[in-house]
Amino acid sequence: MKLILAIISTDDTKACISALNRASFHVTRLATTGGFLSSGNTTLIIGCEDKEVEKAIEILGGESQRRKEAVPSTISSDMSNLVSYPVEVEVGGATIFVLNVEDFRKL
Repeated sequence: MKLILAIISTDDTKACISALNRASFHVTRLATTGGFLSSGNTTLIIGCEDKEVEKAIEILGGESQRRKEAVPSTISSDMSNLVSYPVEVEVGGATIFVLNVEDFRKL
């Protein structure tokens, strides 16, 4: 048995959970905050059999697309003036960890 931890953008949460549920995966959702841009993200916890891991990863990859987004950035033009301008960064996608489960019990 495997445990999948998938960190995805909050924007992709609903689509990922819906697609995983349609494929009979049970999902637990945790609201988390990422270090980059301090933006909201979601960590999905999915328990599944070894043979189902690739299917879950395929679903997550299909529903959590990378995209460009403009975010504000501030630079100092001299000692007293701060100038804000947008910077385009890539957001979205998924960071996925697959862990071995030594024991599983549903009580």
